[in-house]
Amino acid sequence: MSEPNDFFKQHLAQTTPFPFGIKVDYAKGSYIYDTEGKAYLDLISGIAVSALGHGHPKILEAIKTQSEKHLHVMVYGEFEQEAQNNLAKELLKTLPDNINSFYFVNSGTEAIEAALKLAKRVTGKREIIAFKNAYHGSTHGALSLSSNEKKKAPFEPLLPQVKHIELNNLEHLDHISEETACVILETIQGDAGVRFPTKAYLQALRKKCDETCTLLIFDEIQCGMGRTGKMWAFDHFEVVPDLLVAGKSLGGGMPIGCLMADRKLMLQFSVNPMLGHITTFGGHPLVCATAAAGLKVIREEQLLKALPIKAQLFKELLQHQEIKEVRQLGLMMAIELENEEKVQQLVLKGLEKGVLLFWFLSTPNAFRLAPPLNISEQEIREGCQTILELLNDL
Repeated sequence: MSEPNDFFKQHLAQTTPFPFGIKVDYAKGSYIYDTEGKAYLDLISGIAVSALGHGHPKILEAIKTQSEKHLHVMVYGEFEQEAQNNLAKELLKTLPDNINSFYFVNSGTEAIEAALKLAKRVTGKREIIAFKNAYHGSTHGALSLSSNEKKKAPFEPLLPQVKHIELNNLEHLDHISEETACVILETIQGDAGVRFPTKAYLQALRKKCDETCTLLIFDEIQCGMGRTGKMWAFDHFEVVPDLLVAGKSLGGGMPIGCLMADRKLMLQFSVNPMLGHITTFGGHPLVCATAAAGLKVIREEQLLKALPIKAQLFKELLQHQEIKEVRQLGLMMAIELENEEKVQQLVLKGLEKGVLLFWFLSTPNAFRLAPPLNISEQEIREGCQTILELLNDL
């Protein structure tokens, strides 16, 4: 792996002092290629974004077709655009009846901001309950939902009236009251290291929200769009939220976020005041066309049908004395090692060997796997074999 050049370090905003620094030339299928021709097997999909791999022909076709029609024409919600309509039609095929209206924005964290605003607007209440170890984004409102005081402290004051409860702690549901506007939960906690609610817990949470007139928001920015083996992670639990948030892989490799709700709730953004929420580039036609194409690919290529076999193959192959635990639902995985140092060593050695792995912000003793949904079984075997070889050297 080559070192990042001075221009990159001096003129591109840095998120850490130690970027991976791969100089990307092109990407195809499950691989990213650098400017020296080295191939990297992408087992993280740009953090669960490139769920169809890189350069899928249907995605590229959608981009070309829409680009020849038009790009941005007006701020969201003013003009009727075919690309937005087509994406809404594709989403409707995947969702329960009460989630039937879509507000397209530019990223997952923007969709979180919209969800929080809508919950306050609909209920007239201000208290928000989030979960310990959750991650919903890094804008002011989304960051307010975090329980990580170290991450929040430099940017305070943030949103007031945010409380935190523990996942799967039934007693903590008593914190939800008539004063609570919304409870927001990653259906599968991502940055916490892939943590799951129990079915009984989610059903009890749904019941408590109904009893207190509290809106239930599911954040499926990471775990949605087939990542867990079902189109939406909440499909595993027989619980339906009031508001649903998506992003990341929804765009087929393009930037998008989406707030989804019942139309009668979403309409409240349009009155008292008008323009209760607004975005210039949200619902960009190029992005919506790409997202609609991606949903069609998942359906037409029956990727969810093949996914359990691929998930089981990862589980069978990733057996090693250095692995303390594998937490997995579908192709959303956390591989826990003994300590943070071994995780750091493994991820960096993976770069040298041409396999992309990544860590969690809040779970330093585990690394993540989130490969493309259409990764081949041979690529899974090759990737896992490299991981096992790296583990042997720890």
